[in-house]
Amino acid sequence: MSMYLFKLITLFGGLALFLFGMDVMGKALERTAGGRLQTILAKMSSNVFKGLLLGLGVTAVIQSSSATTVMVVGFVNSGIMTLKQAVGVIMGSNIGTTVTAWILSLSGLEGDSFLIQLFKPSTLAPLLGTAGIVLYMFLGSEKHKNIGCILLGFLALMTGMDIMGDSMAFLEEEPWFARLMISFSNPFIGILFGAVLTAIIQSSSASVGILQGLCGTGVVTFGSAIPIILGQNIGTCITAIMGAIGANRNARRTAMVHLLFNVVGVAIFVIVFYGPGLFIDWAFLADTCAPWNIAVIHTCFNVAATCVLMPLNGLLVKLSYLIIPREHTPQAEELLDERLLATPAVAVQRAHAIAADMADDAAQAMKKAIGLTHLFDSRVMTEIQDLEDRTDRYQDALGTYLVKLSGMNLSVSDNRILNTLLYTVADIERIADHCSNVAVEMLQVSEGKLETHEYLNALKSGELHESAAYVERFAKYKAKYAFPEEA
Repeated sequence: MSMYLFKLITLFGGLALFLFGMDVMGKALERTAGGRLQTILAKMSSNVFKGLLLGLGVTAVIQSSSATTVMVVGFVNSGIMTLKQAVGVIMGSNIGTTVTAWILSLSGLEGDSFLIQLFKPSTLAPLLGTAGIVLYMFLGSEKHKNIGCILLGFLALMTGMDIMGDSMAFLEEEPWFARLMISFSNPFIGILFGAVLTAIIQSSSASVGILQGLCGTGVVTFGSAIPIILGQNIGTCITAIMGAIGANRNARRTAMVHLLFNVVGVAIFVIVFYGPGLFIDWAFLADTCAPWNIAVIHTCFNVAATCVLMPLNGLLVKLSYLIIPREHTPQAEELLDERLLATPAVAVQRAHAIAADMADDAAQAMKKAIGLTHLFDSRVMTEIQDLEDRTDRYQDALGTYLVKLSGMNLSVSDNRILNTLLYTVADIERIADHCSNVAVEMLQVSEGKLETHEYLNALKSGELHESAAYVERFAKYKAKYAFPEEA
């Protein structure tokens, strides 16, 4: 009994190191990519095929289909991306997540040649880790530190994988474990196990890694591995579903499309593969499965499911509308979605874009206020007051959001943008206040309550010129830091 306990402790320690390495790698890659993730996802997903390629690329970079999907849910909730655009990205993210399985399958390399020995994790991981610590500790630039973190994350990930494999090696001799693996050959039991395991860990990459580690026992067959992999694809949807709680209907439909894609894909595979299996004996199902076989199965399933369902993307969207029907009263989009805080570089760029919208409102208010000095119009005054109210709401939302972002792990450039925004937002709001004051004064002029020469004296005091200076200051800032255009 004590042996099982110590092996279990070692297994959890290896899993912790594995997840830590994956997290470090993903965040360092995200910092390197910076706010370009938002620009790429929001602008270049104009059709399903482009979205597919983008979802694949972004997920391969940040090493997490769950993070990509939650990011997409946040974008749809904020109005940056439509539900139709999100479908392709979700499909691509499912293929992109298979990259991790291929990296982990390096542990199965066999042979005595120099290249094979070099690329085995037992050799490659320490080499990359050594290079990573040199880059991280002895080279000062942020870029070098991020690359160092990526390499150190890879070292931690592969070391955790080795520890998990070693801790589970004894299972090869355990009869109960062999019986357990045989039970997973039942498609429904295997799918359920894979889904539950992935939902608990909230990472399909991690659960696939555990399965690849179990392959080292020699007990895992194709018959038990295939259903578990199918279940893992369903279990990974739990993160997006949890992320969609409290979001608007389109964001919830995005999470539903992710679930439908995987459930329908698994259902089609079960019918096409296991249906004929009732009459045909698939002899290979009894063969032992190697780590690289897991990567092949994982990739083939996701690519095949995408090829089948990509032409039917409109049907998935319609199904999501049936499950989550329209409301008669339109819901407001949440401009600053807290789900994006999970990817701080993207959240900074989103705050950046909202501040630009706020500045545009203030600039419009200024133009209208200057127009009132020539000819007063009560409708224009109302428009100025509406714009001033909007800038107040922007300031409240941005202030809260930026404070939360300030506690995140940001790159130097994102930190600089964040700090500048914290000060600039107040200046922009003050412009709108001045414009509202000008409108009130011009109302009094039009009603004869304030002589024109008194207003001109107030104008000379610098209030309006002060507002113009703020507009000019923000325009220079906007040009310097290149605000992303809205999709």
